[in-house]
Amino acid sequence: MKFEKSFIPSGQADARLEVVLAKPQSDGPHPTVVFNHGSTGRGDNKSLYSRTVCPAAAANYFVEKGWMILFPQRRGRGKSGGGYGEGLAPDGSGYSCNVEIAVAGFERAVEDVDAVVRHLRERSDVDQDRLVIGGVSRGGILSVAYAGMRPNTFRGAINFNGGWLGRGCPCHEIVNPSLFERGAPAEAPTLWLHGIRDLYYSIEHCRANFETYLSAGGKGNFVAAQMGHALLFKPALWERHLDQYLSDIDMPHDPKTSAL
Repeated sequence: MKFEKSFIPSGQADARLEVVLAKPQSDGPHPTVVFNHGSTGRGDNKSLYSRTVCPAAAANYFVEKGWMILFPQRRGRGKSGGGYGEGLAPDGSGYSCNVEIAVAGFERAVEDVDAVVRHLRERSDVDQDRLVIGGVSRGGILSVAYAGMRPNTFRGAINFNGGWLGRGCPCHEIVNPSLFERGAPAEAPTLWLHGIRDLYYSIEHCRANFETYLSAGGKGNFVAAQMGHALLFKPALWERHLDQYLSDIDMPHDPKTSAL
């Protein structure tokens, strides 16, 4: 499998976003998934900011299914321009537990996904009626929330071990459910894949987030797997669930309902 790299406008004059993609060898347009990366652990190791994240486990799965997959690197991550500003504490100690700072970091991430969506709309190799968003950790909660904040853009959202703040921040019980709740307006169903031994987000917390999402009107299925935060890298634990999910959402589509 071959990865291709390009840079797209971020919406900020001084910053372009690095996008890594993989696609089938067949001619397009291809159904396409945008897969969003997570955080850098505690946020205090700046050497991790510059690492480009494009998990082969996700790329292999989707390309073999005939899907194109894009891995955008948000501002300040990978080789993208701009500073990294997703909820870092002013003193440089890592991610802040302050609710306002954390949510502002999330909003910044949403701006970068907006830029990726604009890019998708310009691509002739993308099947504009068969778009899915997904991600891991911070990318998982970002994907679910974004699908509801921008309804009729994506047909579905896939969440691997999603959350914005980990259990090290007491306010994670406030921030995470409130952000997931933003995804509820989406008509698209979601798939939540969580490891029961996740050190960042307890399975009880994740189930509570899911119930909050459902209570707000969201649609989805929750899967608890015998794994921790590295669930994405164990395809045997989630492939059949994702197979079924993609089969369920990839039904004949009425073009009159598409926003793209």
